[in-house]
Amino acid sequence: MAALGLGLQVRQFSTSVLRQALIRPPIDVYGVGGRYATALFSAASKQKKLEQVEKEMGTLSSLIKDPKLSSIVMNPHVKRSLKLKYFGAAMTKANLSPITVNLITVLADNGRLTLTADVIGAFAKMMSAHRGEVICTVTTAHPLDEANLADLKVALNGFLTKGETLILETKVRPYSIRALCGTIRLFNHLPSIYDRYNGLGL
Repeated sequence: MAALGLGLQVRQFSTSVLRQALIRPPIDVYGVGGRYATALFSAASKQKKLEQVEKEMGTLSSLIKDPKLSSIVMNPHVKRSLKLKYFGAAMTKANLSPITVNLITVLADNGRLTLTADVIGAFAKMMSAHRGEVICTVTTAHPLDEANLADLKVALNGFLTKGETLILETKVRPYSIRALCGTIRLFNHLPSIYDRYNGLGL
């Protein structure tokens, strides 16, 4: 009951964000999960608790992976009030902040608890961009050797502006027709980067 009471006390999360000007994250993440994550980013930013909430999203991710808890809170046949009761107890035990508790309360009230992982993922992308990280995933037909990987990093770093940091992830797709098939996800603006890749000769 204590956890449920705490959730009720902070239930104004979404409506209070609507009444006030949103603090926009550095990137837009679309979809329902992205909208909740945007509201969460704004609320945490206003309270100067972005880093704390980011850590708590990791804790929340672990909670929803617990088989016992997940079987209750992710079950569409379980009443929302019961889901919140069990989820609230777990969050109280984990000593999560009112901001995070409120997020779960709003998701539960709206029947959106199944989107919790999506919200966590969207918030992680926003925080990565907040730190100036530019995430790029490159898929090649064959693993890149050290020389090609170094050349790729140099080329990509040439697009970055002051304060940005490259986070490069490489994947191998053996049956790619092209050596560099260009599965690229960028969360900051890097103009025409795919075209520039083609000049690397990989």
